Amino acid sequence: MLRLDYEHILPFVDPADLDRQLGAARDAHRLLIEKSGPGGDATGWRDILIRPDEALLQDIAETARCIREEADILVCIGIGGSYLGAEAVIQALSPSFGRNEGSPEILFAGHHMSGAYLQELLEYLHGKSVFVNVISKSGRTLEPAIAFRCIRQHLEKHFDDADRRIIITTDPEKGALNTLRTTHGYKKYVIPGDVGGRFSVLTPVGLLPISVAGIDIRALFEGAAAALARLDSPKNNPAVLYAAIRSVLLQQGLCIDLLSVFEPALYGFGRWWQQLFGESEGKNGTGLFPFVAQYSTDLHSIGQYVQEGQRSLMETFLMVERTGSVLSVPEEPGADSKDLDGLDYLTGQSMATINRAAWEGTAQAHTDGGVPNMTLWIPEISPTCLGEAIYFFEHAVSVSGYLVGVNPFDQPGVEAYKKEMFSRLGKP
Repeated sequence: MLRLDYEHILPFVDPADLDRQLGAARDAHRLLIEKSGPGGDATGWRDILIRPDEALLQDIAETARCIREEADILVCIGIGGSYLGAEAVIQALSPSFGRNEGSPEILFAGHHMSGAYLQELLEYLHGKSVFVNVISKSGRTLEPAIAFRCIRQHLEKHFDDADRRIIITTDPEKGALNTLRTTHGYKKYVIPGDVGGRFSVLTPVGLLPISVAGIDIRALFEGAAAALARLDSPKNNPAVLYAAIRSVLLQQGLCIDLLSVFEPALYGFGRWWQQLFGESEGKNGTGLFPFVAQYSTDLHSIGQYVQEGQRSLMETFLMVERTGSVLSVPEEPGADSKDLDGLDYLTGQSMATINRAAWEGTAQAHTDGGVPNMTLWIPEISPTCLGEAIYFFEHAVSVSGYLVGVNPFDQPGVEAYKKEMFSRLGKP
Protein backbone atom coordinates (compact mmCIF):
# COMPACT_ATOMS: atom_id res chain seq x y z
CA MET A 1 0.00 0.00 0.00
CA LEU A 2 1.23 3.52 -0.77
CA ARG A 3 2.43 5.61 2.14
CA LEU A 4 2.75 9.42 2.24
CA ASP A 5 5.41 10.80 4.59
CA TYR A 6 5.06 14.56 5.07
CA GLU A 7 7.34 15.09 8.07
CA HIS A 8 9.45 17.60 6.14
CA ILE A 9 6.36 19.63 5.21
CA LEU A 10 5.33 20.43 8.77
CA PRO A 11 8.03 23.09 9.46
CA PHE A 12 6.69 25.11 6.53
CA VAL A 13 2.91 25.09 7.02
CA ASP A 14 0.60 26.43 9.70
CA PRO A 15 -1.50 23.49 10.98
CA ALA A 16 -4.62 25.67 10.84
CA ASP A 17 -3.96 26.49 7.18
CA LEU A 18 -3.49 22.82 6.37
CA ASP A 19 -6.69 21.88 8.20
CA ARG A 20 -8.64 24.49 6.25
CA GLN A 21 -7.21 23.30 2.97
CA LEU A 22 -7.91 19.69 3.87
CA GLY A 23 -11.56 20.64 4.28
CA ALA A 24 -11.56 22.23 0.85
CA ALA A 25 -9.75 19.21 -0.60
CA ARG A 26 -12.41 16.88 0.80
CA ASP A 27 -15.06 18.99 -0.90
CA ALA A 28 -13.07 18.75 -4.14
CA HIS A 29 -12.83 15.00 -3.65
CA ARG A 30 -16.61 14.81 -3.50
CA LEU A 31 -16.88 16.78 -6.75
CA LEU A 32 -14.72 14.13 -8.38
CA ILE A 33 -16.57 11.16 -6.93
CA GLU A 34 -20.00 12.62 -7.75
CA LYS A 35 -18.93 13.86 -11.23
CA SER A 36 -20.36 17.25 -10.26
CA GLY A 37 -17.30 19.42 -10.84
CA PRO A 38 -16.07 20.98 -14.08
CA GLY A 39 -15.21 18.23 -16.55
CA GLY A 40 -17.15 15.64 -14.57
CA ASP A 41 -18.10 13.96 -17.84
CA ALA A 42 -14.39 13.21 -18.47
CA THR A 43 -13.86 10.90 -15.50
CA GLY A 44 -14.32 7.65 -17.36
CA TRP A 45 -10.85 6.65 -16.13
CA ARG A 46 -12.58 5.91 -12.82
CA ASP A 47 -15.53 4.13 -14.38
CA ILE A 48 -13.35 1.60 -16.23
CA LEU A 49 -11.92 0.53 -12.86
CA ILE A 50 -15.30 0.37 -11.14
CA ARG A 51 -16.83 -1.68 -13.98
CA PRO A 52 -13.97 -3.49 -15.75
CA ASP A 53 -14.52 -4.76 -19.28
CA GLU A 54 -13.20 -8.30 -18.87
CA ALA A 55 -13.72 -9.16 -22.52
CA LEU A 56 -11.64 -6.15 -23.60
CA LEU A 57 -8.81 -7.02 -21.21
CA GLN A 58 -8.77 -10.56 -22.55
CA ASP A 59 -8.81 -9.37 -26.17
CA ILE A 60 -5.88 -7.03 -25.53
CA ALA A 61 -3.91 -9.83 -23.88
CA GLU A 62 -4.59 -12.15 -26.84
CA THR A 63 -3.57 -9.53 -29.42
CA ALA A 64 -0.40 -8.88 -27.44
CA ARG A 65 0.37 -12.60 -27.35
CA CYS A 66 0.07 -12.83 -31.13
CA ILE A 67 2.36 -9.83 -31.62
CA ARG A 68 4.95 -11.30 -29.24
CA GLU A 69 4.99 -14.52 -31.26
CA GLU A 70 5.73 -12.77 -34.56
CA ALA A 71 7.35 -9.40 -33.94
CA ASP A 72 10.94 -8.36 -33.50
CA ILE A 73 9.77 -4.78 -32.94
CA LEU A 74 6.55 -3.06 -31.95
CA VAL A 75 6.55 0.61 -32.89
CA CYS A 76 4.16 2.68 -30.76
CA ILE A 77 3.22 5.89 -32.52
CA GLY A 78 1.73 8.63 -30.36
CA ILE A 79 2.46 11.77 -28.41
CA GLY A 80 1.67 13.02 -24.91
CA GLY A 81 -0.76 10.78 -23.11
CA SER A 82 -0.81 8.46 -26.11
CA TYR A 83 2.64 7.15 -25.20
CA LEU A 84 3.95 8.52 -21.89
CA GLY A 85 1.97 6.13 -19.69
CA ALA A 86 2.97 3.07 -21.68
CA GLU A 87 6.59 4.19 -21.78
CA ALA A 88 6.56 4.79 -18.02
CA VAL A 89 5.25 1.33 -17.13
CA ILE A 90 7.40 -0.49 -19.70
CA GLN A 91 10.53 1.29 -18.51
CA ALA A 92 9.75 0.56 -14.87
CA LEU A 93 8.98 -3.13 -15.38
CA SER A 94 11.59 -4.10 -17.97
CA PRO A 95 15.28 -4.84 -17.46
CA SER A 96 17.59 -1.85 -17.67
CA PHE A 97 19.64 -3.75 -20.25
CA GLY A 98 17.47 -5.74 -22.64
CA ARG A 99 13.79 -6.60 -22.49
CA ASN A 100 11.41 -9.01 -20.84
CA GLU A 101 11.81 -12.59 -22.02
CA GLY A 102 9.71 -13.45 -25.05
CA SER A 103 8.85 -9.84 -25.84
CA PRO A 104 9.78 -7.76 -28.87
CA GLU A 105 11.67 -4.51 -28.70
CA ILE A 106 9.28 -1.64 -28.00
CA LEU A 107 10.14 1.58 -29.82
CA PHE A 108 8.33 4.92 -29.84
CA ALA A 109 7.74 7.33 -32.70
CA GLY A 110 5.57 10.33 -33.42
CA HIS A 111 6.44 11.95 -30.09
CA HIS A 112 8.50 14.74 -31.68
CA MET A 113 9.32 16.06 -35.17
CA SER A 114 12.97 15.10 -35.54
CA GLY A 115 13.53 13.96 -39.09
CA ALA A 116 16.91 12.54 -38.11
CA TYR A 117 15.29 10.26 -35.51
CA LEU A 118 12.56 9.09 -37.87
CA GLN A 119 15.02 8.41 -40.69
CA GLU A 120 17.27 6.41 -38.38
CA LEU A 121 14.26 4.47 -37.09
CA LEU A 122 13.15 3.54 -40.63
CA GLU A 123 16.65 2.30 -41.40
CA TYR A 124 16.69 0.30 -38.16
CA LEU A 125 13.45 -1.46 -39.08
CA HIS A 126 14.92 -3.01 -42.25
CA GLY A 127 15.08 -6.77 -42.11
CA LYS A 128 13.01 -7.05 -38.94
CA SER A 129 9.47 -8.26 -38.32
CA VAL A 130 7.61 -5.07 -37.44
CA PHE A 131 4.18 -4.41 -35.96
CA VAL A 132 2.74 -0.92 -35.36
CA ASN A 133 0.29 0.47 -32.83
CA VAL A 134 -0.72 4.00 -33.77
CA ILE A 135 -2.56 5.88 -31.04
CA SER A 136 -4.41 9.08 -31.81
CA LYS A 137 -7.99 10.15 -31.15
CA SER A 138 -8.19 12.45 -34.16
CA GLY A 139 -5.56 10.77 -36.30
CA ARG A 140 -4.47 14.24 -37.39
CA THR A 141 -2.09 15.31 -34.62
CA LEU A 142 0.92 16.27 -36.71
CA GLU A 143 3.75 14.42 -34.99
CA PRO A 144 2.16 10.94 -34.97
CA ALA A 145 0.41 11.50 -38.30
CA ILE A 146 3.72 12.13 -40.11
CA ALA A 147 5.40 9.20 -38.35
CA PHE A 148 2.52 6.88 -39.23
CA ARG A 149 2.56 7.86 -42.90
CA CYS A 150 6.28 7.11 -43.13
CA ILE A 151 6.19 3.87 -41.15
CA ARG A 152 2.99 2.68 -42.85
CA GLN A 153 4.66 3.10 -46.23
CA HIS A 154 7.66 1.14 -44.94
CA LEU A 155 5.38 -1.73 -43.91
CA GLU A 156 3.46 -1.64 -47.20
CA LYS A 157 6.75 -1.84 -49.11
CA HIS A 158 8.27 -4.69 -47.11
CA PHE A 159 5.34 -6.85 -45.97
CA ASP A 160 2.58 -8.47 -48.00
CA ASP A 161 0.42 -8.50 -44.86
CA ALA A 162 1.12 -4.90 -43.84
CA ASP A 163 -2.49 -4.14 -42.91
CA ARG A 164 -2.54 -7.06 -40.45
CA ARG A 165 0.53 -5.66 -38.75
CA ILE A 166 -1.09 -2.32 -37.94
CA ILE A 167 -3.35 -1.80 -34.93
CA ILE A 168 -5.07 1.54 -34.48
CA THR A 169 -6.24 2.96 -31.15
CA THR A 170 -8.54 5.87 -31.83
CA ASP A 171 -11.96 7.52 -31.57
CA PRO A 172 -15.03 5.26 -31.72
CA GLU A 173 -16.14 6.68 -35.07
CA LYS A 174 -14.43 9.91 -36.16
CA GLY A 175 -10.96 10.78 -37.35
CA ALA A 176 -8.39 10.03 -40.01
CA LEU A 177 -7.47 6.60 -38.65
CA ASN A 178 -11.06 5.42 -38.97
CA THR A 179 -11.07 6.69 -42.55
CA LEU A 180 -7.92 4.69 -43.32
CA ARG A 181 -9.39 1.65 -41.62
CA THR A 182 -12.34 1.55 -44.04
CA THR A 183 -9.83 0.83 -46.81
CA HIS A 184 -7.23 -1.24 -44.96
CA GLY A 185 -9.27 -3.11 -42.36
CA TYR A 186 -6.88 -2.46 -39.48
CA LYS A 187 -7.61 -4.02 -36.11
CA LYS A 188 -8.98 -1.30 -33.87
CA TYR A 189 -9.19 -0.42 -30.22
CA VAL A 190 -11.30 2.47 -28.98
CA ILE A 191 -10.16 5.38 -26.82
CA PRO A 192 -13.13 5.99 -24.51
CA GLY A 193 -14.73 9.34 -25.22
CA ASP A 194 -14.83 10.22 -21.52
CA VAL A 195 -11.12 9.60 -20.90
CA GLY A 196 -8.54 12.26 -21.73
CA GLY A 197 -5.13 11.31 -23.08
CA ARG A 198 -3.14 11.88 -19.90
CA PHE A 199 -5.59 9.67 -17.97
CA SER A 200 -5.65 6.90 -20.59
CA VAL A 201 -2.81 4.56 -19.58
CA LEU A 202 -5.26 1.97 -18.20
CA THR A 203 -7.29 1.94 -21.44
CA PRO A 204 -6.14 0.21 -24.67
CA VAL A 205 -3.93 3.29 -25.21
CA GLY A 206 -1.47 1.99 -22.64
CA LEU A 207 -2.54 -1.59 -22.03
CA LEU A 208 -1.76 -2.99 -25.48
CA PRO A 209 1.91 -1.90 -25.69
CA ILE A 210 2.40 -2.72 -22.00
CA SER A 211 1.05 -6.22 -22.57
CA VAL A 212 3.22 -6.70 -25.66
CA ALA A 213 6.18 -5.87 -23.43
CA GLY A 214 5.35 -8.93 -21.35
CA ILE A 215 3.87 -7.11 -18.37
CA ASP A 216 0.84 -8.39 -16.46
CA ILE A 217 -1.81 -5.82 -17.38
CA ARG A 218 -4.42 -7.48 -15.19
CA ALA A 219 -2.24 -6.97 -12.11
CA LEU A 220 -1.62 -3.35 -13.18
CA PHE A 221 -5.34 -2.79 -13.65
CA GLU A 222 -6.26 -4.50 -10.38
CA GLY A 223 -3.70 -2.43 -8.47
CA ALA A 224 -5.37 0.74 -9.75
CA ALA A 225 -8.83 -0.61 -8.91
CA ALA A 226 -7.71 -1.43 -5.37
CA ALA A 227 -6.36 2.10 -4.98
CA LEU A 228 -9.67 3.54 -6.19
CA ALA A 229 -11.52 1.56 -3.54
CA ARG A 230 -9.14 2.68 -0.78
CA LEU A 231 -9.29 6.33 -1.86
CA ASP A 232 -13.06 6.47 -2.18
CA SER A 233 -13.53 8.09 1.24
CA PRO A 234 -12.30 11.65 1.83
CA LYS A 235 -11.12 10.72 5.34
CA ASN A 236 -7.57 9.49 5.91
CA ASN A 237 -7.05 9.81 2.20
CA PRO A 238 -3.38 10.33 1.21
CA ALA A 239 -4.28 11.59 -2.28
CA VAL A 240 -6.51 14.27 -0.77
CA LEU A 241 -3.76 15.15 1.73
CA TYR A 242 -1.18 15.35 -1.06
CA ALA A 243 -3.41 17.76 -3.00
CA ALA A 244 -4.09 19.86 0.09
CA ILE A 245 -0.38 20.20 0.92
CA ARG A 246 0.46 21.29 -2.61
CA SER A 247 -2.37 23.83 -2.51
CA VAL A 248 -1.16 25.35 0.77
CA LEU A 249 2.36 25.72 -0.62
CA LEU A 250 1.03 27.24 -3.85
CA GLN A 251 -0.85 29.81 -1.77
CA GLN A 252 2.41 30.61 0.01
CA GLY A 253 3.89 31.64 -3.34
CA LEU A 254 5.77 28.53 -4.38
CA CYS A 255 5.49 27.81 -8.07
CA ILE A 256 7.48 24.61 -8.80
CA ASP A 257 6.90 21.01 -7.73
CA LEU A 258 9.94 18.83 -8.29
CA LEU A 259 9.29 15.07 -8.41
CA SER A 260 12.54 13.31 -7.56
CA VAL A 261 13.19 9.60 -8.00
CA PHE A 262 16.14 7.57 -6.72
CA GLU A 263 15.48 4.58 -8.99
CA PRO A 264 16.24 5.17 -12.70
CA ALA A 265 13.44 2.76 -13.57
CA LEU A 266 10.94 5.36 -12.31
CA TYR A 267 12.22 8.31 -14.35
CA GLY A 268 9.70 7.59 -17.14
CA PHE A 269 6.96 7.48 -14.51
CA GLY A 270 8.07 10.97 -13.52
CA ARG A 271 7.66 12.15 -17.10
CA TRP A 272 4.13 10.75 -17.14
CA TRP A 273 3.44 12.54 -13.83
CA GLN A 274 4.84 15.75 -15.34
CA GLN A 275 2.29 15.75 -18.16
CA LEU A 276 -0.53 14.70 -15.85
CA PHE A 277 -0.01 17.62 -13.50
CA GLY A 278 1.14 20.16 -16.08
CA GLU A 279 -1.91 19.79 -18.33
CA SER A 280 -4.38 19.36 -15.47
CA GLU A 281 -3.36 22.32 -13.28
CA GLY A 282 -1.53 24.74 -15.51
CA LYS A 283 -4.22 27.12 -16.70
CA ASN A 284 -5.76 30.48 -15.83
CA GLY A 285 -2.38 31.68 -14.56
CA THR A 286 -2.19 29.17 -11.70
CA GLY A 287 -0.77 25.78 -10.76
CA LEU A 288 2.63 24.46 -9.74
CA PHE A 289 5.11 23.86 -12.56
CA PRO A 290 5.94 20.12 -12.53
CA PHE A 291 9.49 19.00 -13.14
CA VAL A 292 11.11 15.58 -12.73
CA ALA A 293 14.63 14.81 -11.52
CA GLN A 294 16.61 11.58 -11.21
CA TYR A 295 18.71 11.43 -8.08
CA SER A 296 21.42 11.08 -7.13
CA THR A 297 22.44 11.90 -10.73
CA ASP A 298 20.75 15.30 -10.77
CA LEU A 299 22.05 16.25 -7.36
CA HIS A 300 25.24 16.84 -9.33
CA SER A 301 23.49 19.17 -11.79
CA ILE A 302 20.45 20.96 -10.38
CA GLY A 303 21.23 20.01 -6.78
CA GLN A 304 23.02 23.29 -6.15
CA TYR A 305 19.98 25.26 -7.29
CA VAL A 306 17.56 23.18 -5.26
CA GLN A 307 19.70 23.67 -2.15
CA GLU A 308 20.47 27.38 -2.47
CA GLY A 309 18.62 28.92 -5.42
CA GLN A 310 15.37 30.89 -5.35
CA ARG A 311 12.99 29.54 -2.68
CA SER A 312 10.22 28.94 -5.18
CA LEU A 313 9.92 25.17 -5.10
CA MET A 314 8.60 22.22 -3.16
CA GLU A 315 9.65 18.63 -3.70
CA THR A 316 7.99 15.24 -3.86
CA PHE A 317 10.20 12.17 -3.54
CA LEU A 318 8.91 8.96 -5.13
CA MET A 319 10.62 6.14 -3.25
CA VAL A 320 10.56 2.34 -3.25
CA GLU A 321 10.51 0.28 -0.06
CA ARG A 322 11.90 -2.94 -1.58
CA THR A 323 13.97 -2.66 -4.75
CA GLY A 324 14.94 -6.31 -5.05
CA SER A 325 18.62 -5.41 -5.21
CA VAL A 326 20.99 -7.67 -3.24
CA LEU A 327 24.22 -6.00 -4.36
CA SER A 328 26.58 -4.93 -1.57
CA VAL A 329 29.89 -3.07 -1.60
CA PRO A 330 32.54 -5.80 -1.86
CA GLU A 331 35.56 -6.15 0.36
CA GLU A 332 38.89 -5.39 -1.29
CA PRO A 333 40.89 -8.60 -1.64
CA GLY A 334 44.31 -9.01 -0.08
CA ALA A 335 45.52 -8.78 3.49
CA ASP A 336 47.54 -5.66 2.70
CA SER A 337 44.62 -3.61 1.39
CA LYS A 338 45.09 -0.03 2.58
CA ASP A 339 41.65 1.41 1.75
CA LEU A 340 43.10 3.13 -1.31
CA ASP A 341 39.67 4.09 -2.62
CA GLY A 342 38.38 5.22 0.80
CA LEU A 343 35.38 2.89 0.71
CA ASP A 344 36.19 0.40 3.46
CA TYR A 345 33.64 2.04 5.76
CA LEU A 346 30.96 0.86 3.29
CA THR A 347 32.20 -2.72 2.90
CA GLY A 348 29.31 -5.12 3.24
CA GLN A 349 26.61 -2.46 3.10
CA SER A 350 23.91 -2.96 0.50
CA MET A 351 23.35 -0.50 -2.33
CA ALA A 352 19.73 -0.27 -1.18
CA THR A 353 20.94 0.96 2.24
CA ILE A 354 23.28 3.48 0.63
CA ASN A 355 20.56 4.76 -1.72
CA ARG A 356 18.16 5.14 1.19
CA ALA A 357 20.77 7.10 3.14
CA ALA A 358 21.12 9.36 0.09
CA TRP A 359 17.36 10.02 0.18
CA GLU A 360 17.38 10.65 3.95
CA GLY A 361 20.29 13.05 3.65
CA THR A 362 18.79 14.84 0.66
CA ALA A 363 15.37 15.24 2.28
CA GLN A 364 16.93 16.69 5.44
CA ALA A 365 19.37 18.93 3.57
CA HIS A 366 16.60 20.31 1.38
CA THR A 367 14.44 20.91 4.45
CA ASP A 368 17.30 22.80 6.06
CA GLY A 369 17.71 24.74 2.82
CA GLY A 370 14.09 25.89 2.84
CA VAL A 371 12.54 23.35 0.44
CA PRO A 372 9.33 21.77 1.78
CA ASN A 373 9.34 18.12 0.76
CA MET A 374 7.28 14.97 1.18
CA THR A 375 7.81 11.37 0.16
CA LEU A 376 5.42 8.94 -1.46
CA TRP A 377 6.55 5.38 -0.77
CA ILE A 378 5.55 2.50 -2.99
CA PRO A 379 6.18 -1.02 -1.65
CA GLU A 380 8.00 -2.29 -4.76
CA ILE A 381 8.24 -1.75 -8.49
CA SER A 382 5.61 -4.24 -9.62
CA PRO A 383 2.52 -4.08 -11.86
CA THR A 384 0.20 -3.96 -8.84
CA CYS A 385 2.10 -1.17 -7.10
CA LEU A 386 2.49 0.89 -10.28
CA GLY A 387 -1.24 0.56 -10.92
CA GLU A 388 -1.84 1.86 -7.42
CA ALA A 389 0.54 4.80 -7.99
CA ILE A 390 -1.10 5.66 -11.32
CA TYR A 391 -4.51 5.93 -9.73
CA PHE A 392 -3.14 7.81 -6.70
CA PHE A 393 -1.77 10.59 -8.88
CA GLU A 394 -4.81 10.70 -11.17
CA HIS A 395 -7.06 11.13 -8.15
CA ALA A 396 -4.75 13.65 -6.51
CA VAL A 397 -4.42 15.86 -9.58
CA SER A 398 -8.18 15.95 -10.05
CA VAL A 399 -8.64 17.17 -6.47
CA SER A 400 -5.73 19.56 -6.90
CA GLY A 401 -7.21 21.05 -10.07
CA TYR A 402 -10.51 21.75 -8.35
CA LEU A 403 -8.65 23.34 -5.44
CA VAL A 404 -6.99 25.88 -7.75
CA GLY A 405 -10.29 26.58 -9.50
CA VAL A 406 -9.70 24.99 -12.90
CA ASN A 407 -11.17 22.16 -14.92
CA PRO A 408 -8.52 19.45 -14.47
CA PHE A 409 -9.66 17.52 -17.53
CA ASP A 410 -9.21 19.96 -20.41
CA GLN A 411 -6.08 21.46 -21.99
CA PRO A 412 -7.05 24.46 -24.13
CA GLY A 413 -3.54 25.89 -24.14
CA VAL A 414 -1.99 23.08 -26.15
CA GLU A 415 -3.64 24.40 -29.32
CA ALA A 416 -1.76 27.71 -29.25
CA TYR A 417 1.54 26.43 -30.67
CA LYS A 418 -0.31 24.35 -33.27
CA LYS A 419 -2.14 27.40 -34.59
CA GLU A 420 1.11 29.32 -35.01
CA MET A 421 2.94 26.31 -36.47
CA PHE A 422 0.23 25.53 -39.04
CA SER A 423 0.11 29.17 -40.15
CA ARG A 424 3.80 28.88 -41.04
CA LEU A 425 3.39 25.52 -42.78
CA GLY A 426 0.54 26.73 -44.99
CA LYS A 427 -2.08 24.33 -43.70
CA PRO A 428 -5.36 25.02 -45.56
